[in-house]
Amino acid sequence: MNASDVFAFADAFGPAKIIHVYEPSVGLKAILVVDNVARGPAIGGLRMASDVSVEECFRLARAMTFKNAAAGLPHGGAKSVIFGDPKMPGPEKEKLIRAFASSLRNERDYIFAPDMGTDEDCMAWVKDEIGRAAGLPRDLGGIPLDEIGATGWGIYQATEIAARYSNLKLDGARVVIQGFGAVGQHSARFLTQAGAILVGASDSQGAVHNPRGLDVSALMALKKTGKSVSDHTDGEKLNREAVIDMECDIWIPAARPDVINAANVSHLKTRLIVEGANIPVTPEAEIFLHGRDVLCVPDFIANAGGVICAAMEYRGATQSTAFSSIEEKVRSNTEQVLETVKKTTILPREAALELAENRVKKAMSYRRWSLFSSADEFVHK
Repeated sequence: MNASDVFAFADAFGPAKIIHVYEPSVGLKAILVVDNVARGPAIGGLRMASDVSVEECFRLARAMTFKNAAAGLPHGGAKSVIFGDPKMPGPEKEKLIRAFASSLRNERDYIFAPDMGTDEDCMAWVKDEIGRAAGLPRDLGGIPLDEIGATGWGIYQATEIAARYSNLKLDGARVVIQGFGAVGQHSARFLTQAGAILVGASDSQGAVHNPRGLDVSALMALKKTGKSVSDHTDGEKLNREAVIDMECDIWIPAARPDVINAANVSHLKTRLIVEGANIPVTPEAEIFLHGRDVLCVPDFIANAGGVICAAMEYRGATQSTAFSSIEEKVRSNTEQVLETVKKTTILPREAALELAENRVKKAMSYRRWSLFSSADEFVHK
């Protein structure tokens, strides 16, 4: 899908702009999508992957618009992507990220933050180039999101609330995590500290399953050495797709978009899905799950912890203040969405979208060139 195709699906919310960046001298090919800035300058992660697309970037930017609005942040939504292997040598990666940041020096509507394939060091390079980044290393006054598990902390809060609506007790609940990266690891850490049992996990190289429970600390230590969770000796070694078939109470996707879709959704054997990744479940799959009475907490409600932390860091907040805000905002939004679902027949995503869209439209109504009427017409026609 190219930029013109994206605009064919655009609505009154956005996108505000799509920028392609090419720098042949360093091999840079990248995209920035700024979706909506009605609530303030857009904040969104810089993703690095070899198979990203304009469509994926657009969808992720829209998810950020709704995530930031639902979280009550004074920011719009955006996403940027660099085409490349995130495991490339450090000097080569730094060169690409610095070149991309420099190319966007004057795009004041966008604030860089970390995402899949990038981290606090990457944001330090961006900060050095243009002075505009969140999710910085601690040495630069930042709150290291991946190190402390800000997104995982929010996922834990959302899961604790959602468990009540699924008639689940978190203590003793069996959890499977698809994508045992920074988000998945800290989600597992917080959930098992509350008494849940991790029975399965996967990464890009494989999966491991043990119905008696996996040692989260051992898995995290294994990942630090560069190995796969499938190298863990206390469990059955499986291919990465097998994680979808593992029976559990709570299933957490924490990797790439669209991992659960019409082709595989029927394989899931769970009662609750908490979306740790952005857009990990297709709309068709969410409808299927709703019909099976599987509660699915939408991404921009459950995984907002990282961007809440990044936005607060950008304004000089402390780590403890950020964690307190994540807890308050994520729990409140999760409860509000699930109460609406309980009282109506609508899907959790529909309830979440209603919450976020209303906040964006209200902000748009204050703009000089208000698009409130057309946004309302588009959403409800």
